[in-house]
Amino acid sequence: MKHGIHPETRQVVFRDRAAGVAFLIRSTAHSTRTIEWEDGASHPLIDVDTSSASHPFHTGTTRIVDSAGRVERFERRYGGAGTARR
Repeated sequence: MKHGIHPETRQVVFRDRAAGVAFLIRSTAHSTRTIEWEDGASHPLIDVDTSSASHPFHTGTTRIVDSAGRVERFERRYGGAGTARR
């Protein structure tokens, strides 16, 4: 690798505001806020809205959508089966 062209990486804490979980990982992200981590060192802090701790795909809390209910609601709203007008 060429020297001087890659961004500097460091330990950064990402905190999921929805789940209340924090992760310490290496990142190139910058932040002016810091947090004291479990090891006693101070690391930059970045708040995120969604992470693997709160995303429905990873937590298994996905909702099943009833497609038949959607069709029935559409027919109620717009009146019966769609007949083509010419």
